[in-house]
Amino acid sequence: MQQRQLHAWNATHKIQTESWSPLAQGGEGVFDQKVIRELADKYGKTPAQIVIRWHLDCGLVVIPKSVTPSRIAENFAVWDFRLDKDELGEIAKLDQGKRLGPDPEQFGG
Repeated sequence: MQQRQLHAWNATHKIQTESWSPLAQGGEGVFDQKVIRELADKYGKTPAQIVIRWHLDCGLVVIPKSVTPSRIAENFAVWDFRLDKDELGEIAKLDQGKRLGPDPEQFGG
C-alpha cells in the first residue's frame, strides 16, 4: 500500500515519510514481479535492492530489517544507481492498495 496521498500531505507539512516494511516482508510476490526482475537484471542488482532504491528515489526513508550480515550489506549497496522516472512509474503500478501489516488505526487503548 503506497499511500501516495499521505506522502503528498506529509511533504506539504515538511514531514518525512518512512516506509514501513519496505520489502513487503519478502512476501506478496514483490520480488517475482516482471518489472522488478527486469530492472534487477538491467542494473545487476537483486530484486530487494531495486525495491529499496524505488523507495529512496520516491523520497522515502527506508529501514529494511535483516539479521543476516550478507543481506545487511546487500541492503546498503544501493547508492551506485538510480531508477528513472519511467521505471519508478512502472513499479508504482504494482500497488494493489493492500495493507501488508497491522493497521495502525486498530491500535489504541
